[in-house]
Amino acid sequence: MDGAAERLAKYRAMRNFAKTDEPSGANAPKEPGYRFVVQRHRARRKHYDFRLELGGVLVSWAVPKGPTLDPKARRMAVHVEDHPLEYADFEGVIPHGEYGGGDVIVWDRGRWEPVDTDDPEQALADGNLHFDLFGEKLAGRFVLIHPKRDGDGKQWFLLHKQDDHATTGWDAEDHPKSVKSGLTNDEIAAAPPALWRGDLPAAEAEVPLHPVFEPASEDELKALSELGKQGTWTVAGRQLKVTNLDKTLIPGREGEAPITKRELIEYYTRIAPTMLPYLAGRALNTNRFPGGVGKPGFWHKEVPDHAPEWLHRWHYEAADPGDVQQYLVPSGVADLAWLANFAALELHAWTSRTSDVEHPTWLLFDIDPGSETSFDDVLALARLHRAALDHFGLVGRPKTTGQRGIQIWVPVEPRYTYAETRAWAETVSKSIGKTLPDLVSWAWHKDRRGGLARLDYTQNVLNKTLVAPYSVRPKPGAPVSVPLEWDELDDPDLTPDRWTIRTVLDRVAKTGDPFAQLLDVHQRLPRLS
Repeated sequence: MDGAAERLAKYRAMRNFAKTDEPSGANAPKEPGYRFVVQRHRARRKHYDFRLELGGVLVSWAVPKGPTLDPKARRMAVHVEDHPLEYADFEGVIPHGEYGGGDVIVWDRGRWEPVDTDDPEQALADGNLHFDLFGEKLAGRFVLIHPKRDGDGKQWFLLHKQDDHATTGWDAEDHPKSVKSGLTNDEIAAAPPALWRGDLPAAEAEVPLHPVFEPASEDELKALSELGKQGTWTVAGRQLKVTNLDKTLIPGREGEAPITKRELIEYYTRIAPTMLPYLAGRALNTNRFPGGVGKPGFWHKEVPDHAPEWLHRWHYEAADPGDVQQYLVPSGVADLAWLANFAALELHAWTSRTSDVEHPTWLLFDIDPGSETSFDDVLALARLHRAALDHFGLVGRPKTTGQRGIQIWVPVEPRYTYAETRAWAETVSKSIGKTLPDLVSWAWHKDRRGGLARLDYTQNVLNKTLVAPYSVRPKPGAPVSVPLEWDELDDPDLTPDRWTIRTVLDRVAKTGDPFAQLLDVHQRLPRLS
């Protein structure tokens, strides 16, 4: 075991890298240096993690009140386990229940230089290290002192010396934003910008949750079109074995050609930049039709053993022994290509992220029409949802289902449990139902609703999902579930299955994605009397 690996043994023993996306240290940068980072970390207690690069690791202290430029202030600094060098850039959320669970920002960073010593490790061993910091917030001469009376060796003090950078009364809490993203801890907690994958090289370990996704290139799509019935296709740098490319999966509408697996793959790799923001960082449930929609489909959640190693998997620790343990979390265009080749027509993502699985980021309303419900009735109910959201000062948008109904998606802060979002949605739904009682039934089973619609708030439950934006539906012509602007509900040409995989790309190119403006909205739900 090399020196850095030996020093990180405690760090690794304290973490389960199947559950946390923190870096494991297995892919540390090769070039040593004198970097420093301070991370503001809200775990069980808020503190600042002060880290100096030394000996191939980040030597670390937890500073409850944060570093200061005030030379009259002595900050307690508790020595903690060494961290891997990759941790210097970590900003995101450590899952609750894991060691250090909470949100982390890169509060400050830069380089440091030891002072009056050629052997900083020995200076630390002696309990007295003087050093200069060159950061974006912290600058000047500091000293770490270990009192000899401290029996366990953990309690140190961090001080700033009297110099040109010294500032009386300087408080870290007055400077709350990340130097990496410009975000606060609250903003990171509400929408983690990235996850860390310890199984990837350091240069690739940070996986953005809101990255700019690229579609399959025209050259890649040309190569797909030139393949025979099967072969190996390369997309986004990933090699994928594709099979039965000319197999009909969905019949066409009257006068239209049927949709083959090849066309399904092409669609999902073209729509990927627009669709992936609703899938990334979330466990996925799929509805598969390997025999085509003329045969019964089935729900598939577990990632099969034969799936490529590069697919990002997530182990659901809270799953019961007989339930699905490992889910796919899409992270790029190649993932969608694999799913399409797997004949996964419908894609349904969880409404919570894997980093905080108990707290959804979407609240959902599903207008489920009955046999006697006209589309005009559905639209009337949808407009009442808009009025309710406007009344509460909330932002949401409607979405066609690609079949008969309309859904309303409302972004929320991930602070509420599923029980809370379900209860809130139920209260609003019941109020809307009272406005048009002749259109709504609350019976659970369709055959007991007398042909009326149901306002289904019960979708606000862990692992109970609605079809994702831009997902294909298993109906003739391959209709797509499409986000809308509210005013589009008044379009006389609107139908719930208006757009298909052959037309929706033109719509997106022309009008954009109405849900995109919701991705960075984090709303609190008002109290309902």
